[in-house]
Amino acid sequence: MFKAFSSILSLARARRLLGAGLLGLAGLATGAAQAQDPVDATHSPSDFVQTVANNALNAIKKDQGVKSGDLGRINRVVNEYVLPYVNLEKTTRLAAGRYWRQATPEQQNALVQAFKGTLIRTYSGAFTRVNQKSAFSMLPFRGDANAADLVVRSTLSQDNGPAVGIDYRLEKTAQGWKIYDLNVEGIWLIQNYRNQFSQQISQNGIDGLIAALNQRNQ
Repeated sequence: MFKAFSSILSLARARRLLGAGLLGLAGLATGAAQAQDPVDATHSPSDFVQTVANNALNAIKKDQGVKSGDLGRINRVVNEYVLPYVNLEKTTRLAAGRYWRQATPEQQNALVQAFKGTLIRTYSGAFTRVNQKSAFSMLPFRGDANAADLVVRSTLSQDNGPAVGIDYRLEKTAQGWKIYDLNVEGIWLIQNYRNQFSQQISQNGIDGLIAALNQRNQ
């Protein structure tokens, strides 16, 4: 069943790169932890991402359970500080591609939840590497800041590896900005998982993909 999950990347490399993406989201701030700042999704895209990331990093620094890899604590931080500002349903829908329309509403919801678990497990190692030496730099914005869909670029430097380029794709909704895709070192998250999802669904259907994700999430 899991042969379909071999993609253009090895699983280890995918985890390392995509994990850096969430570390970037949670690692935009450096220095001492500060009080949580209110997130205004109607601010500029860069300011929006910056605030979300600052709050996530501060929460990680304060929670030793997260830094030790406790998935329960990691889920709490992700649910509270990250997911409210991410359109995970859109991420999952785009990763599933044309197969999304073939799924029932129940299957769609189950796939979103299974994919959420996969992403958190993929990213969990990145949380354990958060330290005071992590440094994140926003790059100059390119494009139309008034566009409804745009990309914010950044660079993450760490003391345990080379600098990593991370881009965040955002959409403008009625509630303000939402993040729905990551590009880490030239690899877009949605595109990478679309390849894997397509192989799995073609062999075992939507339910087979959901079962495969949930099995790996155990």
